[in-house]
Parts: sequence; structure tokens; C-alpha cells
Amino acid sequence: MALKQSYAIWNNKGGVGKSTITHHVASRYAEQHPTEKVLVIDMCPQSNVSMTLLGGGTDGETHVLDFCTQATPRTVVGYLSTVLAGGPGAALPDWRNFLVGVRDVNNEMPANLLLLCGDGNLEPMAPLISAQAAAAPLTSTSNPWKWVHEVIRSLIAKIADEDTADWMVFIDTNPSFSIYTEIAISSVNRLVVPINADDSSRVATSAMFTLIHGAVPPHPIYGAYTYATKADAARLNRPQVHLVVGNRLTQNIGPAAAFGAVSDATAESLYEAYRVNTARFTDSSTLIRNIADFRARYSIPLRDFNTAGVVASHRGVSLSRLPSGRYDVYGTSVTIDIRRVNECLVAVDALVSRL
Repeated sequence: MALKQSYAIWNNKGGVGKSTITHHVASRYAEQHPTEKVLVIDMCPQSNVSMTLLGGGTDGETHVLDFCTQATPRTVVGYLSTVLAGGPGAALPDWRNFLVGVRDVNNEMPANLLLLCGDGNLEPMAPLISAQAAAAPLTSTSNPWKWVHEVIRSLIAKIADEDTADWMVFIDTNPSFSIYTEIAISSVNRLVVPINADDSSRVATSAMFTLIHGAVPPHPIYGAYTYATKADAARLNRPQVHLVVGNRLTQNIGPAAAFGAVSDATAESLYEAYRVNTARFTDSSTLIRNIADFRARYSIPLRDFNTAGVVASHRGVSLSRLPSGRYDVYGTSVTIDIRRVNECLVAVDALVSRL
């Protein structure tokens, strides 16, 4: 029927919890919206969110490997290889041959959750994708660079056009701004930006806008070769920041300070970016007059997104299906209390309600 919305969970900083957040937001959204279909596209070569959705631990790894080693991989690499081999004028392949029904593999997950599985071969494939994007246009109207960067966006549009359900799409990403991350960013309408309460997150959020939209002024030598410059020339869609998610805050700055969701320095950096160009953020129904208004509209803390969230994703379950008990996580015994699970679930539900 329609595409409800599309999100990339991205920050050009590692270790901020992108894959774990994608796992819980997608699975929880699917639980709460059973009449919709929820698609996770794994654009990270590490395939972490694919592993957790497909069962977690070694089971998840085995299932990912199985999909990667099929004659035509039922993965993001299999899809990209098929489309790129066909060329810009070819019809897109049947998306049903590539998407995985997550519950078909892991019965702990909602039945309406689907996955375009990650694939470690996305990294060695990157030079080929870049070469396709850099190819000389065959006609005056063709644009290989734009075609390559819209390959996943075109997939999403085809799914929404051909299926009778409403679709919500989440893309997990790699922090590196490589060609496959450029494709992921070009495929969605909105960004969810996870950050930690530290100075490196402040630097990363500033760099994020430079990578997507370009530096002002552009670099006199390298500026012409950047994604931002080429995207401007191609009139390529770029997503707006919808939410900034403060993750692991209770670990870093304590529960009281964590209510702010982002550190003062990071909030000031983001608020300044908002003031310079409000079009880079999703529309606000309320007037943003100061940094407090900005925090209230665009930031949200996962202040209780604690060990329970990590254990649930490691075991390949949604938070709502994680019982109390002791769990082995890579050789470490972890005790989970149902009260902590509920606190974690409240935090995830607050995030899902803002999508």
C-alpha cells in the first residue's frame, strides 16, 4: 500500500549501539504494529543486526552464513550484485527472492518482521560498487553515480508499490562513510543518530553534517570529489535528522544527568547546526526558541537501556520476551531482573513512540 517511513540508524562513530538499537526498535515496532510490515536492511559488513534478529550468538552467525553462501546470496550483496550486473536500464529483480521472513528462522521474533540480510562480502564488493558509480554516462541523461546511490531506495519504493501492506523501514549502518554507507544514507528519509555522552560524539555529529551536506566553504582540492558535492549535482535526496538518541548514558554520566539525553557540548553543536539550516531536521510542530526546546523536540535518552537490552539482542529475542534469570554472554554470567527489563522496555517504547 505505502511506505510509512524510512530511517537509517547512523553516526560516523563506532560503539554507540547502532545495531542494538536497530534490533530493539524494529522488533518492538513490529510487535506494536502487527498489521504493518517492518523491514530491516543490514548495510553493515559486520552483519550484527542480522545475527541478533536471526537468533543471536552462534545460531545467528550460522544463519547469516547460510544466506551468504547460497548460489545467489539471499543478502544485501546478492541483491546489489544482481542489480548492478543488470545495469541502469534493467528491470529490478523480484525482491521476494532476497528478503527473509525473520520468524521463519527465529520464532522469538514478530511474524511481520522481514530482513535484507547483511553480508561480510559487502566490504570486498565496495570497490566494484564505487567503479560502477564512477562509470562514464552512456547518454546525456544517464547518471551512473545517482543510479548506484539510489539502488536501495528503488528497492524500497518497489516493495511499497507492489505489496498490499504499509511498510516501515530501518537501515542499520556502518560508521565508515564508505560507498555502502553512502547508499544507505541516500535510501531513507530520516536519520536516527545514536550518541554517547562524550566529546567524541560532539565531534562526530559535527562531522556527520559535513559528510552529508558538505563543508562551508568546500575544500579547494578535495571538495569536488565528495559525496555532498556529487549529491548536490545529482539532486539526490538526503535524510533529515529526526531524533538524537543518547545511549549508554547511565553508564557514563549517571541516571540523573542522563535525563538530558545529550551532553551540553553535543547539544550546543546540534542546536547550532539546526539554527544554521533547519531544513536538515524534520519539521517541528512547536517553535524551537532555545536549546531547551531543541532538546525536548529532537533528543531522547535511552537512560535505562542497560544490560537487559544487550542480553536480549545477544539471545535473539525482543525485550518483551526476555525473562528474569542468569544468562551466559560470551563466557560471562549475567543476571537479569525483570524490573530492569521493564525499565529497558519503557525506554525503547518511548523511542518507538517518537517515530
